[in-house]
Parts: sequence; structure tokens; C-alpha cells
Amino acid sequence: MGVPAIDLTQASHQLAALVEEAVRSGEVVVTRDGEAVAKIIPLGPRRAPRQPGSARGQVHMAEDFDATPEDFGEYL
Repeated sequence: MGVPAIDLTQASHQLAALVEEAVRSGEVVVTRDGEAVAKIIPLGPRRAPRQPGSARGQVHMAEDFDATPEDFGEYL
């Protein structure tokens, strides 16, 4: 069984039903004159809002992070 497809003129009258179909089946293709022109897809689950500073203490830099590498002297 393929992806459900519906013509644009019919889709404009059935938007709520098409959204439900997309949620159920994964996607619905909208066509115009037999050619696919759009796809209705469900959104994934909502993620919690990002929290600034949530990775604090998890990233560590090496002690010599700012040191010039030994073999880099000729480029200075």
C-alpha cells in the first residue's frame, strides 16, 4: 500500500481529515493535475525548551588548549 494521495481541489475541503490521515499513516501527498505538489507530514513529539547552561560542567578543555603546538613554530 502506497502513500495516500489526494488532488488539491479535494484537499482544500478535507484538511482536518487529511491531517488525521497523515498522523495515522505518516504522510499524505497532495497532487495537482496528477503531479505531487506538497506533502502533509505529522510533527514529531514536542521537545522540552532548551535551557541555557544545561551542559555546564560537562565540557572540559585540556590544560594546554591555548599553547602553540611544537611543530607549528615555522608558521608564526
